[in-house]
Amino acid sequence: QVQLVESGGGLVQAGGSLRLSCAVSGRAFSMYHMGWFRQAPGKEREFVATIDWSGRNTYYPDSVKGRFTISRDNAKNTVYLQTDDLKPEDTAVYSCAAKASYYTGTRFYTDTDYEFWGQGTPVTVSS
Repeated sequence: QVQLVESGGGLVQAGGSLRLSCAVSGRAFSMYHMGWFRQAPGKEREFVATIDWSGRNTYYPDSVKGRFTISRDNAKNTVYLQTDDLKPEDTAVYSCAAKASYYTGTRFYTDTDYEFWGQGTPVTVSS
């Protein structure tokens, strides 16, 4: 069984930064394609970022491109989401997700693509 545990969320002022972490245990981390999603109150889950097993390929939607950076450390079984220039509309619960795949590149952009999920970490951005 694969377990994902997020950390690093919190309260930050607009323009600030947070670094979210997702620790993965249970199976070989390097075989997983990883994603970050977020869900604001009353809204549907939204794709935020994805990274392939190699760490060399990433993809972001326009809403966060240039402000968020996904990365991974396969030696530490951890994926990160650096969030910069945060805006009040970034307020949400952020969750990481994993999909077993050695596909090189990025093509997993929807929540139904992913097999395993963490509980999420809340991010609140005040104006």
